[in-house]
Amino acid sequence: MILPIVAYGDPILKEVAQEIDASYPELNVLIENMFETMYEASGVGLAAPQIGLGIRLFIVDATRIADGDDDDDDEYTDEERAMLKTFKKAFINPIIIEEEGREWHFEEGCLSIPHIREDVFRKPKVVIEYYDENFELKEEVLDGIAARIVQHEYDHLEGVLFTDKLNPLKRRLLRKRLADISRGNLDVGYKMKFPLKGKK
Repeated sequence: MILPIVAYGDPILKEVAQEIDASYPELNVLIENMFETMYEASGVGLAAPQIGLGIRLFIVDATRIADGDDDDDDEYTDEERAMLKTFKKAFINPIIIEEEGREWHFEEGCLSIPHIREDVFRKPKVVIEYYDENFELKEEVLDGIAARIVQHEYDHLEGVLFTDKLNPLKRRLLRKRLADISRGNLDVGYKMKFPLKGKK
């Protein structure tokens, strides 16, 4: 089932999400619906707060990048592509244990903030601990674009958006566009829920 993605300005996007356990109702159905929703919006990651659920869960599927279906496909090395071919996962109750390396910039976007893409600085390597969809505990070391995707989605669980990481001048310049997103004053090719639609 395709779910509506909540737009910038919805309070849930600024809240810290709560942990869940294996008894969470219909968790596998939720994860399946999240993947379906993400694919419909041509995304590579989706966090539960983006569909209105304040729980510590996000999904990723970077295989379309590996297949060269991404607009920025020239940005990736052959080694990264090989790794991304299998980078499809659900992350439940994740904890980023460590971030390492010199920060590098890369243009990011967000399904909750359509039509805006900006350079964001992040560290290139992360160590993350999480439960998979079977509630088995995992620990992984990720680097490059995989680390960046995970950092972006993890931020959603902490109530942080990529626009929060921009400098104050850039945020001011984006203010009107962000307000238009909150009000639904734009065309989007997927199902969305706008917090201020119809309000002046």
